[in-house]
Amino acid sequence: MHRLSVPDYSGILVPKLNLSIALLLALATVSPAISADDRSDAKRQVEFGIEVAERGLWREATYRWNRAVEIDPTYAAAWNNLAIAYEHAGKFDDARKAYEQAGKLDPGNLTIQQNFDLFKELNERTSR
Repeated sequence: MHRLSVPDYSGILVPKLNLSIALLLALATVSPAISADDRSDAKRQVEFGIEVAERGLWREATYRWNRAVEIDPTYAAAWNNLAIAYEHAGKFDDARKAYEQAGKLDPGNLTIQQNFDLFKELNERTSR
């Protein structure tokens, strides 16, 4: 069972070792190549994705986070959330690619790094 909490709004989901999921704060910077309207639309998609994920509607959340990265491919938080959704669905190759993209877009983001490290650790354990 997954437990969600919202300490602050961020747009980034964080998986825990015990497979529960918590929401954390991490604001992505606006890329000059993306219009303010596009970033705002992408953020709305991410916010709605978080809301439906909290209700266990992971397919809808995945759809929303996919829309967010289509609208703004530079939105690291959306890629991170999409990775977690893929991980939840057992789509580990897609999750890895999404985590890698999030990390490329925001290499200094410790939350994304920790999520990806945890993902790799869990994958290593289950593939043994």
